Amino acid sequence: MDNLHFGHKMESGVTVPNYSYVFHFEQEFIHSEIKPLFDTYWRQVCIYSAGLYFLLIIVGQQYMAARPRFEIRNCLTAWNIFLALFSIMGAARTLPEFLHVLKTHGIYHSVCIPSFIESDKVSGFWTLMFVLSKVPELGDTVFIVLRKQPLIFLHWYHHMTVLLYAWYSYSEYTAAARWFIVMNYIVHSVMYSYYAFKALKFRVPRSISMVITALQLVQMVVGCLVNFWVIQMKQSSLECHVSDQNIKFSLLMYTSYFVLFGRFFYNAYLANQLALKSKSV
Repeated sequence: MDNLHFGHKMESGVTVPNYSYVFHFEQEFIHSEIKPLFDTYWRQVCIYSAGLYFLLIIVGQQYMAARPRFEIRNCLTAWNIFLALFSIMGAARTLPEFLHVLKTHGIYHSVCIPSFIESDKVSGFWTLMFVLSKVPELGDTVFIVLRKQPLIFLHWYHHMTVLLYAWYSYSEYTAAARWFIVMNYIVHSVMYSYYAFKALKFRVPRSISMVITALQLVQMVVGCLVNFWVIQMKQSSLECHVSDQNIKFSLLMYTSYFVLFGRFFYNAYLANQLALKSKSV
């Protein structure tokens, strides 16, 4: 492991956080070597992944319709533990760069300058891992189908659009993705840890599930705010490495998520309580 010292300036003039250590695989990460390969194949990966995903949902549900559910709790437990640890690691490795940029360079830099990919090897590596992880995360749906659990629109729509947007944004080195990645890592750290404890048959309070959905709603609100900040920067003629098309996609995505997660929150946690209150009046 190699050390990086606080205040060390990169070629771009941007400083990096004071990492106490840097793993060898992080130190060896060179974004300029990955980018050409990514640009060549990202569309094909998205198209094939989306096609296979929808095929899995349709064929899988038809296959399971007349069959008993699979009891695969051990696999489910291992899956959720792996994703929880991955998300915790991702959050721990990207949050320092995020906080450092906010403290030393401010909001403008955090939403408009993609130094988290171009100047910071640690954050750059885990940004790529975040993008790549959106393909295997589709495996969440496999467990739902095989265990014959309800597959709601929110679930598959969210998984599919996050995959498409993440890969598309990486192809452009979208600067505002710094916010989206850190938020997603943090929320997934809590969410997959919750799923892991549930799979291990721990009695987790229902309030934890409610808190996770609330965090997801906050994530969507912040996502919209970040896009509005980017719009303001661009309208002020400031250089901002976020395309107009990306802003439109991102706003549409985060707004739709807010509506869907808000509806889920109401139906899951509030509807029954409100119904009981109205009956008691």
